[in-house]
Amino acid sequence: MREQDYTHRPVLLRECVEGLCIRPEGVYLDGTLGRAGHSREIVQRLTTGRLVAVDRDQAALDAAAERLAPWRDRVTLVHGNFAALDEILDKLGIPAVDGMLFDLGVSSPQLDDAGRGFSYQADAPLDMRMDQTDTLTARTVVNEWPQEELRRILFQYGEERYAPAIAAAIVRARGQAPVETTLQLVGIIRGAMPAAALREKQHPAKRSFQAIRIAVNDELGAVDRMVHSAVPRLNPGGRLAVISFHSLEDRVVKNGLAALAKGCICPPDFPVCVCGRSPAIRLVNKKPITAGGAELEENPRARSAKLRLAEKV
Repeated sequence: MREQDYTHRPVLLRECVEGLCIRPEGVYLDGTLGRAGHSREIVQRLTTGRLVAVDRDQAALDAAAERLAPWRDRVTLVHGNFAALDEILDKLGIPAVDGMLFDLGVSSPQLDDAGRGFSYQADAPLDMRMDQTDTLTARTVVNEWPQEELRRILFQYGEERYAPAIAAAIVRARGQAPVETTLQLVGIIRGAMPAAALREKQHPAKRSFQAIRIAVNDELGAVDRMVHSAVPRLNPGGRLAVISFHSLEDRVVKNGLAALAKGCICPPDFPVCVCGRSPAIRLVNKKPITAGGAELEENPRARSAKLRLAEKV
């Protein structure tokens, strides 16, 4: 991939780099490599340190090899899911790191590659896998999952108020013939929604596609596992930085960090703590950090981004 393909600015870049408090000799992990924008800023600040860069998408790793070429002696690229953090670090023989960054959501190259099936605006096979080696695809979800399960994910992951009607329409359509492509699915979704909903500014299929993508990639489950496995693998004083782009992800991150910062799990009516648990982290920012005016002007995608920072105690 050519250098000009990287003209984008990573979301909340300055805030992430400052929040990680990077030490030149430290060991850091970027669990969502993507276009390597954050990784590039981290590795430039290392001298004897090391960066472990992880991504589920092999295409991202292949592109990053060129992007990070000047610092390859300090970078270890790993094809894997950040939910398997313990396994990744164990294989590398790294007991703990000094900082971790996770930029959640779908990367721009995945959305831009119409053939991956993430977009509701281009026709492609129903895929939506972030990791092409995974077996579960959007085609399987749409054609084989029970109607009630479809309704649940559309409502829970897409916050789609017409979830029952859309789920029923999908089941009717697949009863005639399998649903094979993204635009076929868009047509089914449109047909299930009332005329007033079709006139809304947001694309009628946006929420449903988000829901199916989250289900295919187990995104919320992966985030929850990441939050709870990341903290034990931080050195004391190590920082965890997580950027989320929608309320479902942010809720998982917020609640997970709050529980780790609280420590005690005794019922609130207990007069004294008997569980003996102490806080594992300190919340660096009580409220999420969001993009400023200058960044929003340059990158509208940053509008929904929320950065949460925590420090290992």
